[in-house]
Amino acid sequence: MDDRIDPEGKRLPIKLDTASNGEYAPLPLPESLLAARRLAHRAASEAARRLGLSRRAFLKSACGAAATLLAMNRAFAAAGRIGGHFDLPSEAAYDLALAEDRLGGKEFIFDVQGHHVNPVGPWRRITNRWTYALRSFPQADCGEGAIECLSAQHFIREVFLDSDTALAVLSMVPAGPGDEPLTLEDAAATRALVERMEGHHRLLLHALVRPNLPGELDAMAEHRNRYRIAAWKTYTQWGPDGKGYWLDDPDTGLPFIERARALGVKVICVHKGLPLFGLDYTHSTCRDVGAVAKRYPDVAFLIYHSGYDPKRQEGPYDPKDAEAGVDSLIKSLLDHEIPPNANVYAELGSTWKLLMRDPDQAAHVLGKLFKYVGEDNVLWGTDSIWYGSPQDQIQAFRTFRIAEPLRERYGYPELTPQLRAKVFGLNAAKPYGIDVEALRRQLAGDPWTRARQAYRENPEPSFLSYGPRTRREFLELLRLRGGPL
Repeated sequence: MDDRIDPEGKRLPIKLDTASNGEYAPLPLPESLLAARRLAHRAASEAARRLGLSRRAFLKSACGAAATLLAMNRAFAAAGRIGGHFDLPSEAAYDLALAEDRLGGKEFIFDVQGHHVNPVGPWRRITNRWTYALRSFPQADCGEGAIECLSAQHFIREVFLDSDTALAVLSMVPAGPGDEPLTLEDAAATRALVERMEGHHRLLLHALVRPNLPGELDAMAEHRNRYRIAAWKTYTQWGPDGKGYWLDDPDTGLPFIERARALGVKVICVHKGLPLFGLDYTHSTCRDVGAVAKRYPDVAFLIYHSGYDPKRQEGPYDPKDAEAGVDSLIKSLLDHEIPPNANVYAELGSTWKLLMRDPDQAAHVLGKLFKYVGEDNVLWGTDSIWYGSPQDQIQAFRTFRIAEPLRERYGYPELTPQLRAKVFGLNAAKPYGIDVEALRRQLAGDPWTRARQAYRENPEPSFLSYGPRTRREFLELLRLRGGPL
């Protein structure tokens, strides 16, 4: 990859676009983000001239990311969105050492939600709700054809070279047998590819479980034994007849949890919130989380997306309006007396990516999760590769601060470097049973670390998002699928 992919430096390092991960219709950018994009492009041109650099060279530097985040601050403030901001001095747009100091970091970054597809898998020959969507999913060609942009090789590049991620989990999407864009066998092949490059212990695997599908529970033992899985992934919205299930359902959810316990893999990752197009939203709410967490205190429940619904305006926790969104997770925990830092974890995949567009909602969601789920139980996830490299999400989170008035009024904690480090990876080490210090020592000199250091001497980030960016594109994908499920 070289400058030919973006010769004029048109793409911003903090991706201000409407790209969706394919599970929800793209959301139009508010005027504040459109203004931020205009300000960022103008600032990039001015700074590049001042520093004697091409636009592309400037945007590849930490100064480019700083200039974009500063532009977002200005646009948000002009729109009255001051619940949070990206804490950067204005000089960071011109001072490379200052920008690198504020945007760089040495945290242990463990991304608990990563995705890619098998570009030549049999799923491409089967008509299902993901097949046609993913065939034309990337809206920008990465140079090898659209679907190849979502391959294992590009996942490895975007996550492990073009971001500061040290460890990742490869997860699954909702699909029936034979329809999976990434099977467990495919995921194991990706892990083997990483390990052949001597990147041992850098990639963990989920196994998809559909407990409302006959035979699934019987297959769990084989998946554990054959693939060394680290956790189970489930979608309570999905069902073979289009109907989802509840975790506390005695005929589906409870037998699934019991089997996980019996097999000794007691980490269950559950998609909640982020409505899946064409599936009933009811089972996306978190009303069942507290019940099973109380019943099974030895099981770690990782709530993917934290119940976040992008159609809801998130503010302070409101028990009178807590049937959906992040508040549905909080309500479920409170109703069942699950204290902070217990066995329920809130994951930020897609959630933080969308919250970056609105500092008020970002401040409230993060603040609520820290307060009610616990400062030790909020987990870093990015939903990459759908949004391209997660580096922009990392840089934004490193600098985000919750405004002091909100912290004082609602009891939200300050986002200190220590708290950020917990979210970035230390918190996830607990349910996954990882000795962080031992792993740090092992990764310090492995070939991946050396390759990243060499690559950073002359990086070529794509700054690409791969999802549909407009409702028209999304509906066209839906038409090609033949409609919802």
